[in-house]
Amino acid sequence: MARSSISSSAPRSTTFIAFALTIAMLYFGRQIFIPLALALVLAFLLAPLVGLLEKGRLHRTPSVIIVLILSFAATAGVSWGVANQLLEIMVHVGEYKANLQEKVSTIRAPKSGPLQQATQTVRQLNKDLSITVDNSAQAPDQAGRSSRSTRPLPVQVTAPNSGLIQDLTDTLGPLAPPLETAGIVVIFTAFTLIKKEDLRNRLIRLGGKGRLHVMTQALDDASRRLSRYLWMQFVVNVTFGSLFGLSLYFIGIPHALLWAALAALLRFVPYIGTWIAAALPVTLALAIFPGWKHAVLAFMVFAVLELITANILEPWIYGSHTGISSLAILVAAVFWTMLWGVAGLILSTPLTLCLMLAGRYVPRLDFLEIVLGDEPVLTPEERFYQRLLAMDVDDARDIAEAYLREHPLESLYESVILPALALAEQDRHSDFIDERTSDTILQNTRELIEDLGDRYERRAARANAVERGNNGAVLPMPSLGTGIVCIPARDEADELAGIMLAQLLRLGGFNASYVSVGSFHDATSAISNAGYSVACVSALPPFAVARARSMCQHLQSKFPQLKIAIGLWLFAGGPAAAHERLQGECREATATTLTESIGQIRRLVESSVVHSGSTRHQATSH
Repeated sequence: MARSSISSSAPRSTTFIAFALTIAMLYFGRQIFIPLALALVLAFLLAPLVGLLEKGRLHRTPSVIIVLILSFAATAGVSWGVANQLLEIMVHVGEYKANLQEKVSTIRAPKSGPLQQATQTVRQLNKDLSITVDNSAQAPDQAGRSSRSTRPLPVQVTAPNSGLIQDLTDTLGPLAPPLETAGIVVIFTAFTLIKKEDLRNRLIRLGGKGRLHVMTQALDDASRRLSRYLWMQFVVNVTFGSLFGLSLYFIGIPHALLWAALAALLRFVPYIGTWIAAALPVTLALAIFPGWKHAVLAFMVFAVLELITANILEPWIYGSHTGISSLAILVAAVFWTMLWGVAGLILSTPLTLCLMLAGRYVPRLDFLEIVLGDEPVLTPEERFYQRLLAMDVDDARDIAEAYLREHPLESLYESVILPALALAEQDRHSDFIDERTSDTILQNTRELIEDLGDRYERRAARANAVERGNNGAVLPMPSLGTGIVCIPARDEADELAGIMLAQLLRLGGFNASYVSVGSFHDATSAISNAGYSVACVSALPPFAVARARSMCQHLQSKFPQLKIAIGLWLFAGGPAAAHERLQGECREATATTLTESIGQIRRLVESSVVHSGSTRHQATSH
C-alpha cells in the first residue's frame, strides 16, 4: 500500500515541478519568448498572403520580403498618423481641463451629503494619526541626524557613455524598447515564414517517428484554426475600427483616425479592450464640447457597433466558437497578463488555443483540453445519471427536455436513458451506490418515462383525431398484430427498458404492453391470460444475460407458437455478439438497440399475421 501511494504521488510531483519550471522559464525568459510568440502569431496571419504570392510564381524568400515590407509599411503609416494626432491632443490637453472640471462638478454629490461627511471624517482621522506618528518619530530622528551629519558623503564619478547604439537609445528615449522588440519580431517572423516546412518537419520529428499521423493532424488543425481565427479577428476588428472612426468623424469629434486605430487594436485585448476604446473618445468629447450631446452620440455609436459585432458578426464569421470556454479565456487573460504584461494580454487567446490543441493531441496533456475547451466533458447520459445521483430530478428532466428539442423520443431512450440505467446497474452491482440510492434513481427514471410516454401518446392521439377530421371519416386507431408484451429478464432496470420499448411500439401503431418484474410463472400467466403473439425479453447486460436466456427457453417450452425476441440492450459487439452469447435456441430475433428491436418485432408480427391467415385459410378449405 505504501509503495503504491508513493508511486502514485511521484507523477503528480513531477508534473507540478515541470509546470513550475515552465512558468519560471516563461517569466524570466520573456524578453525572448514575447517576440517569438508575436512572430508566430504574425506568421500565421501573413502565411496566406505569402501563399498567394507563391502561387503567382514567386519564390518563398521574395514573397516573404514583399509581404513584410507592405505589412510594416502600412503599420508604420498608420502609426505615424496616430502619433501626430496623439501629440496634438497632448498639446491641447490643458485647454480641456476647465471643461472637464465643470462637467465633473455638475455630477459631484453635494458636500452636505452623508457620503461626503463620512469621507471628511475618515480624512480627518487619517490626518490626526499621521500627526501623532510624526511627533513620536521626530525625537529619535533628530538624535540620529546629528550623528549622521558628521559622516562624509560618498561620491561616485562616472564617465560618460559613448557609442552609436547608446546615442541612438538616448535619442529615442522610451521608444527604444518597443522598437527593439519590433525588430526582433520582424526577424523571427521572416525566419518562420521562410523556414516553415523545416520547422514543421522538426516538430513532427519531436513527436516521434511512430506518431506521424497524430502530429500531422495536430499541426494541420492548429494551423487551420489559428490562421482562420487570426484572419477573421483581424478583419472584424479593422471593420469595427473603421466604422467607429467614420462615425466619430461625422459626429464632429476630432482625431477620428486615432480612435479608429485604437478601437481596432484594443479589440484584440479580451473583455476590457473595447471599453477602453470607447472611453477615450467619449472623454475627449466631454472635454472639448460644452454639452453632453457629442459624448452621448459617441457612446451610442460604440454600443450599437459592439452589439452588432459581438452578437451577429463574430458568431457568423467565426462559426459557432473558437473551441475555448469563456472562463478559460478570462483566466488565461489574467495569467498571461501577470506573466508578460500587455503583450501577454493581447496574445492570451492564441496561446490558449495552442495549449488546448496540445491537450487534444498529446496524451499526457489531455487535461488541458478538458480545462480550456468548451466542448462538454460529460456525455448526455453521464450528465443525466450524475443529476440523478445528486437527487436533482428537475435538472435531470431539463437535460432530457433539452435533448428532446433536437432529437426524437426514440433517440432519448436509446442514447441517454438506457446508458444511464446501465451505469446505475454497474454501480449498484459494484457496491458504489446503496440500494436506497438505486431505488430512488429507478423510481425517478420511471416517473420521467411514464410522463414522456403519456405526453407523446396524447400528441399522437390528437394528430390522429385531426387526420380523421380532415378526411371526413372515422378512422380506427392503427393496431398491428394481435399483441406484443415486453417481459423484464431480471430486475427493475430491465422493466424500465421494456416500458420504453412498449411505448415506442405503441407510438408506431402496435398493440404493445409490458409486465412487471416477477417470476417465470408470472410471465407465463400474463401471456396465457392476454393471448400475446409476440414476446420481447428485455435484459440490460452484463448481469441479465443468463436470466434472459433462461426466460426465453421457458417461454419456448410453454408456448411453442409464441414469437420471441430478445433485447440485450447496449451489448458490446452488436447483434452478432449478442446472438452468439445466447448459445441456444432463443436466437430468432436478437437486438441491442431499441431501433433494431422495433424492426425485428415488426418482422415477427408480419410473419405471425401471415401464419395465422394461412392457418385460417386451410381450416376454411377443409
